[in-house]
Amino acid sequence: MRIISLCLVSLSLQFVRPATCSATSPADAAITTPTTTVTTSPIQTGADQMNLYLHLLRGKNVAIFANATSVIGNTHLVDTLLKRGIRVVKIFSPEHGFRGEADAGAKVGNQQDPSTGIPIISLYGTKNKPSPSDLEGVDILVFDIQDVGVRFYTYISSMQKYLEAAIENHRTLIILDRPNPNGFYVDGPILDTKYRSFVGMQPIPVVYGMTIGEYAKMLLGEKWLSPSDSITVATAKTAAATAPTTTAATNNPTTTIPATTPGSSTTYTSSIKNTATGDFRLIVIPCRNYTHKSRYTLPVKPSPNLPNMQSVYLYASLCLFEGTPVSLGRGTTKPFQQFGNPSFPSTGYSFTPQSLPGATSPPQLGKTCNGYDLSQGDAEKATGNRWTLKWVLEAYRLFPDKDSFFLHNGGGFDRLAGGPTLRQQIKEGLSEDAIRKTSGTRTLQL
Repeated sequence: MRIISLCLVSLSLQFVRPATCSATSPADAAITTPTTTVTTSPIQTGADQMNLYLHLLRGKNVAIFANATSVIGNTHLVDTLLKRGIRVVKIFSPEHGFRGEADAGAKVGNQQDPSTGIPIISLYGTKNKPSPSDLEGVDILVFDIQDVGVRFYTYISSMQKYLEAAIENHRTLIILDRPNPNGFYVDGPILDTKYRSFVGMQPIPVVYGMTIGEYAKMLLGEKWLSPSDSITVATAKTAAATAPTTTAATNNPTTTIPATTPGSSTTYTSSIKNTATGDFRLIVIPCRNYTHKSRYTLPVKPSPNLPNMQSVYLYASLCLFEGTPVSLGRGTTKPFQQFGNPSFPSTGYSFTPQSLPGATSPPQLGKTCNGYDLSQGDAEKATGNRWTLKWVLEAYRLFPDKDSFFLHNGGGFDRLAGGPTLRQQIKEGLSEDAIRKTSGTRTLQL
């Protein structure tokens, strides 16, 4: 395991040794923001700053990639834009659907939004990228979805496919950036590209420390997109403004754009790309008053099984259980805040997964699972502000049939971990410290 260098992101980085994990259990942070804060002014998302992008949408046929997190205040972005006369002609939706109610991994079909009548095209399942026919009559693309900063959370994969479609079909793409609630550290094994899947498409750590807009710029800058050899990059930054000033030559377009300075009156960042057959433009509307030391409480749950900040902080460490028979609380009121299995010895705590909205067929359905409750205490202290293996290692120790701990010969676990190395180290009985020491992994605090 190693820590990836963060390219195209202006951050002050310092390598530090991982903090010692506390024995204290995490607390529910759904209402209370953690005490460590940096900015005193309210954080504004890209969507909040409408003066920076509405003029780019007026008079255009707009397609929006959105879900239930795409809000301005208490109103959905689509409804907000329609009220301001923006012509939204198509909606694309990710895993869990446009309204965010579908099960994890469930196929979501195309439909029509009952509130607006706008057609919704699902980009999760058998189809994950807009086709040329999907983009007929569309002038400009918008992406606005709240991510949680963890590699196997599929929204960054959806964004990549959307970005590739914009390049291939020569459309401008505007990304309305949102804070990364886990954006204050980087940790975990980097994905081995032989194990690419929709839960991990690029060689980045499990917790990668970037906003989704920063990640999009890295995809372009590192030429990780397909086809990469046909993309050339031209970027520019200027002081704040409310409208762009563009100068373009036929074969070498450039754009004069506002710069990104945390807490200032900056507006947006833009990149112009050339492909072999046409031009593509990326505009990222960055967050205001946000830095990578900020602690950001999500106003809307990002998916059905991440209902509060407690689950968001624990998600990176607990999601590895998806590749095992261990329940992580899907089908209960505490998903990603507990774990257990019927075969564990009695721990004094148990739960029974049921069929619930967003988890209609959870693992260990109807079975009493002995395990551990992580919903009380401070999640940051419990994890040590790092990606921790202590719960997976404890579960492996307790599980009686070691040969059956990793499902499907370890395939699912390896896709989440980014390769087979971690699974092999767990089977060898290595401690977390030994795994980190032998792999050279250290936590990077931002």
